[in-house]
Amino acid sequence: MAVIKTQSLTDTLRHLEQTGLVRREVFPTVPVTVEYSLTEKGLDFQAALKEMEKWAEKWASKPPAKAASSQ
Repeated sequence: MAVIKTQSLTDTLRHLEQTGLVRREVFPTVPVTVEYSLTEKGLDFQAALKEMEKWAEKWASKPPAKAASSQ
């Protein structure tokens, strides 16, 4: 599993919250508990990401095509 710095994760989650992709919910516990979940917009975007993943898997193992010569 990759390691991510706390500040990088915080910045990314804040950005996703500001763009409406995730919802942040704070619970008054000690210490404070924060949960993130996908919004309807985030769930819809997840479908697009899955299609991009399929495309990447399809083309990842294929050698790049040679450019057509312009002679």
